Amino acid sequence: MSDMLCDPNNDLRQYNVFDTNPNGVYCPAYAPFFGVLGCSTSMFLCAVGAAYGTAKCGSGLACMAVQYPKSVLRNIIPIVMASVIAIYGLVASVLIVNGMSGAADGYPIVHGYADLAAGLTVGISGVATGWATAITGELGVRAVCHQPKYFVGMLLTLIFAGVMGLYGLIVALTLKTSVGSMSCFADCYNPCCREFNFQCTIDANECKPE
Repeated sequence: MSDMLCDPNNDLRQYNVFDTNPNGVYCPAYAPFFGVLGCSTSMFLCAVGAAYGTAKCGSGLACMAVQYPKSVLRNIIPIVMASVIAIYGLVASVLIVNGMSGAADGYPIVHGYADLAAGLTVGISGVATGWATAITGELGVRAVCHQPKYFVGMLLTLIFAGVMGLYGLIVALTLKTSVGSMSCFADCYNPCCREFNFQCTIDANECKPE
């Protein structure tokens, strides 16, 4: 196709294609929307998971405290582990915002997609962790009152329930750091210079990249 378009008798420089977008073709005006959406989603969903887990574990602790008030301090651990879930969303949100504010040369759309994926990953993982911690903590607190030997089993169950949120945070951090830096402007393209990976030429008669 390029051989049909390229006339060897013409000036090869006329086929040079430049990025004419003022902000760069890779940095459209709507790119920050995806970053902001990822930032808010991660914090919102992790807060929902932490709130649900805290509420359920707190209700179980309140019911237990009526008959066993001396065990309240010991069985408050599920509430603490449920509240930690919100920190995962906070960490991801802060990293996304710092990446957006530090992009002085522009915010590429690829970074927006990666930030949105990172926010959804840690947010949905936070909801799953909060749901698992809520059920485990509420029933575990009540079971420990009647059988104190189950306390270690409850802790192990809470750890395995909460580690899912940590996995989501690790994946989100990996997504955030794997994109790397890139220019907002596309490289100059010349369909006639196949032997030089279609780079633009500075010569009229033959392909000579800069």
